[in-house]
Amino acid sequence: MPLPATRHHAKRVDYEYERAGVANIFMMAQPLWGWRRATVRAYKTKIDWAEEIRILLEEDFPQAKKVKLVCDHLNTHTLGAFYEKFERSLARSLVERLEMIHTPKHGSWLNMAENELSALTRPYPEWRKT
Repeated sequence: MPLPATRHHAKRVDYEYERAGVANIFMMAQPLWGWRRATVRAYKTKIDWAEEIRILLEEDFPQAKKVKLVCDHLNTHTLGAFYEKFERSLARSLVERLEMIHTPKHGSWLNMAENELSALTRPYPEWRKT
């Protein structure tokens, strides 16, 4: 029930959050290059994560000898996920090219991801089109 307005406060209403669904977004970004890729998946399992990282290594950066991946401490972000998803030789080749850097335990990767998602909603700067 809303609180009526007084001479010191406007009418106050406590809105309840209504969940309208879930989206699992995998955000990959190389900010210094202005490169990013966002993928929506139905789930966020170890297998989904391993497949997204395979795409990053084999399709997005196939020439890179080593990719430094900054990620949080989510339990799906493990090197073992590659061995669950792929044949041993492919898993090993992917793991050898990956350097995982975990954010501090109480740090937030979310700010980085939100900045990248925000950039997707803005028009491309004119000076970058040349």
